Amino acid sequence: MHVTFSEQELAFQEEVRTFFRDEFPGDIREKQDNGIELSPEDYIRWQQLLHSRGWAGVNWPVEYGGTGWTPVQKYIFAAEEANANAPVIIPFGLSMVGPVIYTFGNQEQQQRFLPDILASKVWWCQGYSEPGAGSDLASLKTRAEFAGDHYVVNGTKTWTTLGQHADWIFCLARTSTDVARRQEGISFLLIDMKTPGVTVKPIILLDGVHEVNEVHFDNVKVPVENLVGEEGKGWTYGKVLLQHERANIAAVARSHYRIRRLRKQVSESVRGAPPLVTDASYMRQLAAVEVELKALEYTELRTLAAVASGKAPGPESSILKVKGTEIQQAIDMLYVQAAGYYALPYVPDQHEVGFAGDSVGEGAETSTALRYFNNRKASIYGGSNEIQKNIIAKHVLGL
Repeated sequence: MHVTFSEQELAFQEEVRTFFRDEFPGDIREKQDNGIELSPEDYIRWQQLLHSRGWAGVNWPVEYGGTGWTPVQKYIFAAEEANANAPVIIPFGLSMVGPVIYTFGNQEQQQRFLPDILASKVWWCQGYSEPGAGSDLASLKTRAEFAGDHYVVNGTKTWTTLGQHADWIFCLARTSTDVARRQEGISFLLIDMKTPGVTVKPIILLDGVHEVNEVHFDNVKVPVENLVGEEGKGWTYGKVLLQHERANIAAVARSHYRIRRLRKQVSESVRGAPPLVTDASYMRQLAAVEVELKALEYTELRTLAAVASGKAPGPESSILKVKGTEIQQAIDMLYVQAAGYYALPYVPDQHEVGFAGDSVGEGAETSTALRYFNNRKASIYGGSNEIQKNIIAKHVLGL
């Protein structure tokens, strides 16, 4: 595949680059560049700024407020977004439930939910995994019993990322057990987090951050109009959502940005030691990761082209997910190696504005190790890489 930008595409690139240079809020940029955790308000403000430019629904159809961009424009935007180290888009509304609603939801649901999702006025979270159903999602136990004009939901969802901030949750729940296959009898529900019976319990991670949660449903009443599509077809809708999620997880442009930043750092002397660029073994490892990343980049371009033609991401999304997360974790390891034993201490204050840490990894040195440990989950969420390899074997290789 040969990528050459046209004059129009170069003009678009300059427009996007100028936007990130001139309109990226300085306080958010400072937090990003120093590895400081953003607040929910920071994310919302940034996403609403993108929305004001008409750049929120990158992959959405034009009729629902999407950009209408070509695959090359999407590629350019992702690259410039990464180069600016701009915040990642919180995916649960714009990248996950939004596409399900505009694809399978009825007109009333589209009119009710899509404008607020596009404008980041509502924070969504995902209710898929359960304490006994992670990669084997079809074994989920959360029940939704039909009761006339509503469903009564009981069960527990876990690893609910940023659920403590969410206004709504989209859930897979079992509406029937009288089925031939476990994947049948599962429905896709939209649930207001303020509904009585919904309880959010924090799960504090090793680095002390409250990122994920358990969400409990105790006789939660969900109006029947919050069922997306047909009852019992939720597995089909959930698979489409996961295909969009997996394609986004690849984060190719972000990995390119991290490699460029790492190359700059290893070319400099730290504390009088020779720069790592003189270490042939380290540089071979770095070059090998760069080769893998370039190959993945062209797979992503092919996937973008398929989405632009109206298709949902197919099994290519599984390839992107597997290789993308493996490359992210390989880059994490390269950063840890660059920081060496300076990555060992844990300093909670590093997450606060104004913390002055030595900068060998990304932000304070200790955050390099914390990012390494936190990002071990990348090969598990969105469907574990082992499961993705089974999908590739079945749908690509025909095994």
